[in-house]
Amino acid sequence: METIEELELKMCAPSQRLIDDLSKVAGDLMILGVGGKMGPTLAKLAVNAVRKGDLNKRVIGVSRFSKGTLQEELEEAGVVTIAADLLNEAHLKGLPDVKNIIYMVGNKFGTAGMEHLTWAMNSYLPGRVAERFKDSKIVSFSTGNVYPLTPVTLGGASEEHPTGPVGEYAQSSLGRERIFSHFSYKYGTPLLHFRLNYAIDLRYGVLLEIAKSVKAGTPVDLDMGHANVIWQGDANEMALRSLLHCDSPSTVLNITGPETLSIRWVAERFGERFGVAPLFTGIEQETALLSNASKAYELFGYPKVTIREMIDWTVHWVEKGGEVLNKPTHFQERKGNF
Repeated sequence: METIEELELKMCAPSQRLIDDLSKVAGDLMILGVGGKMGPTLAKLAVNAVRKGDLNKRVIGVSRFSKGTLQEELEEAGVVTIAADLLNEAHLKGLPDVKNIIYMVGNKFGTAGMEHLTWAMNSYLPGRVAERFKDSKIVSFSTGNVYPLTPVTLGGASEEHPTGPVGEYAQSSLGRERIFSHFSYKYGTPLLHFRLNYAIDLRYGVLLEIAKSVKAGTPVDLDMGHANVIWQGDANEMALRSLLHCDSPSTVLNITGPETLSIRWVAERFGERFGVAPLFTGIEQETALLSNASKAYELFGYPKVTIREMIDWTVHWVEKGGEVLNKPTHFQERKGNF
């Protein structure tokens, strides 16, 4: 992949499994918070699946669209766009009635000093959305941060593991789940909490951050010595297919890659490819933020893109100076300070 266009072409190519599942989903699809890191490719993937499967449904993307050309880009791709501030009650009420909602709204980075906005976005707004779309199916993006750090030998927290969020971002994210779940009980709204960590796009993500550090000779922090990653295209497909698995009371699904990745091992693989010896700081701890996504694999099958492919693509992207986003994951954070 040489360009963003080629990257998105790869990421937004629907599988037959996705097309088949979307054919079973009645009604249009609306993505709330389409302007984030994953929203644009998720919307384009949905449109491509609708077109390839000749499905009779619209894909609607809602965001503030306050800057840049994203709205025009999505419209050109076939997404029906609506500019709206969801914290504005009139804007929220003015949205069309749609049977299927993908909720991607959230606030993570910049939480410190702006805790009030983080809680408003992550915990208050879901209640307003749940009231507005009580008759819809809702897949709500959440995060593996709602789990505590667990022993690396455990292999990641499964959906049965008790939550234990560290820091206000993670706490407010669990708040989002609890508020949505309350309205799922109250109204019988079919709902699924989509606990994701960490999606990989060549323009951002855990692998890109490690690759850039290794190539630049910057020490790689090993205190959070292990992580999970999943190709963003696979995560987006699972999100759309999750519409068939919403339930009331609400259900939970962990979404990530199958490997418990050693950060040291990943850095060494990049070092081999770049011809440099990676530098390290810190030491691996006995615990890490890890998720077990075996339930998702039972429903959807394993991710199509492997960790070796992601490493290969990242190496090529970095070596050719591909465009990157200034959106670090802060996967090294152990105290929840975002």
